[in-house]
Amino acid sequence: MKRIVEIGLLQSQSGNYSAISRASRAGVLQGVDEVNADNALDVAFHVIERDPEGRVDRYAPLCREILQNSQVRHIFGCVTSASRKEVIPELERFDGVLWYPLPYEGFEASERVAYMHSCPNQHLLPLLDWALPVLGKRAYFVGSNYIWGWEMARIAREQIAYAGGTVLGDRYLAIGDTELDHIIHDIRALKPDFILNSLVGDSSYAFLQRLAGLKAEFGSENSPAVLSCNFTECEIAPANGAAAGLISAGPWFEPENGQGGSLLEMSRQAVHELANLLHNRPQAEKLSLSELLLAALQHGYQPRLDPTNLHAAQPVVIARLEGDQFKEIKRLPQLRADPYLTHHVQRPQGTGFLKVVS
Repeated sequence: MKRIVEIGLLQSQSGNYSAISRASRAGVLQGVDEVNADNALDVAFHVIERDPEGRVDRYAPLCREILQNSQVRHIFGCVTSASRKEVIPELERFDGVLWYPLPYEGFEASERVAYMHSCPNQHLLPLLDWALPVLGKRAYFVGSNYIWGWEMARIAREQIAYAGGTVLGDRYLAIGDTELDHIIHDIRALKPDFILNSLVGDSSYAFLQRLAGLKAEFGSENSPAVLSCNFTECEIAPANGAAAGLISAGPWFEPENGQGGSLLEMSRQAVHELANLLHNRPQAEKLSLSELLLAALQHGYQPRLDPTNLHAAQPVVIARLEGDQFKEIKRLPQLRADPYLTHHVQRPQGTGFLKVVS
């Protein structure tokens, strides 16, 4: 008989980034079905789900509700870093763990979070290392106005400056904002070699659609390339054909035409990882994440998560969207996560950069 373990699911089915959250939700549910059907595992999952509706103010109360009113200690969910940071205090208060299956900006290592996707040394830095020699060194940044957009721009600005490049513009939009005239005007005037797009959800789709309109002016050969570390297969349809040619970095792309991409796959893998950690360990779901990983190691299971920083090692794949499928450009072997960039290549000493903001 399988023992039943309750798990939480906290993903939005509506709102400005619903395509992303629905893909992650589908991956969790697929993983649960697979685990429950696997007779080699002695654990089965029962899902308790809440829908934050894409509203950042709903994540913490719903996380608290799940942890207080059930046996759940492991929750799968959140899309934005803002929502992840909202639930961490609730996880600390009620001894919960968040399995977070989205790329993020790094500079965090909460003992309450299992970081199952990529951080900057596994997405942004390899993408820029490839892009700067190939595309050129004149960059333009556009991002959503919260920590993901800010930190991606900060890290990219330093990397580009050290490479002798220039950042021509750095603009932000509130999540869901689609007023883009000033940004399109900038790009038309400045003609960057590439654009780092760190917008999320509807803002990103609207931007790509407006940018597609510039291709007729620039000509396909002179149009700036668009780079992203968060655009995956689940967003191709919402972008309505405007994402053609976009270059993305991540740990996994669909081998054939698919709709979930790495967000679905990392969510699915996260469920399997928890099942493997709990297998043959009754009551292990009550352990802290660090204790759970240590117990697994003692029983001969090698976890996906690094016990020292709770991040998963990931390969790096750089791919270009052609039609409805990403085609691989470059692949790097699996990299250990370095969320604080402490092991990144050392830069020349004594060099500083000032950023003027208004």
